[in-house]
Amino acid sequence: MLTLRQLRYLDALVRHRHFGRAAEACAVSQPALSMQIRELEQDLGVELVERRPGEVSLTDVGRQIAERGQTILSAVRDLEDHARHRAQVLCGPLRLGVIPSLAPYLLPRLLPLLQAHYPQLRLELRETQTRFLLDELGRGALDAAMVALPLHHPDLRTLDLFEDAFLLAASVNEKLPRRGTISPGDIDPARLILLEEGHCLRDQALSICSVSGDQTLKELGATSLATVLQMVANGYGVTLLPEIAIATEARDERVRIIPFAEPKPRRTIGLAWRRTSAREADFLALARLVQQTVK
Repeated sequence: MLTLRQLRYLDALVRHRHFGRAAEACAVSQPALSMQIRELEQDLGVELVERRPGEVSLTDVGRQIAERGQTILSAVRDLEDHARHRAQVLCGPLRLGVIPSLAPYLLPRLLPLLQAHYPQLRLELRETQTRFLLDELGRGALDAAMVALPLHHPDLRTLDLFEDAFLLAASVNEKLPRRGTISPGDIDPARLILLEEGHCLRDQALSICSVSGDQTLKELGATSLATVLQMVANGYGVTLLPEIAIATEARDERVRIIPFAEPKPRRTIGLAWRRTSAREADFLALARLVQQTVK
């Protein structure tokens, strides 16, 4: 008979593509995990896995079963959440994802408030790019994620948290218009430094400046705003900086911060969670605390 344990082991195998690493993630021995996968194949009467030296590949039916299994596991997690969290808000474990252009600037202010208001909360944080957060959210590996909106995902609900305006960061020696504000049209695309591909902040900057990635200093793409600001400080180019990052990243005297003229470009930061989740009260409480943090 098919069991949740077998589905969890199959899910781990899909994620790690290796029996040993999947077994380690599940805290079981490799033979035990392999035996459960074999029994699952026997119970279903199909071959799920192509076993080759050094790696694991799923068969076509294996991929279909794994996807359906992820849906079942996600529903089970939501059922457990319903039972566990119905009596008290923000207690027990909460797996929260945050995009890299937000986490270093919001979390130092948010975490002390969470600890003070909800001491029973056990927060588990995951910082990575939006596409990974949405994948993990969809399959139940995360409970909620703070990302830039809008999202176009029918299985997720979202809530606006706050508006985050953009400013231009440039070297004090950068040649720019002398007026007090700047417009996107004033920015030379060839001087624009962006985060590497995959970061939503990169896509937002390209959209604001109405340019393609091929027109920018793509060879100087970075993985953090701190690195980008060091490039700016040393005269390699300019960048767009979200307002929430200003206090942390704009303390270098070699960098000047220039506001955009109205209408100021901005991004909407929001909270996303599965429509099937039973923890909406938790997410609303978290949202209120975030909004209090950024006032």
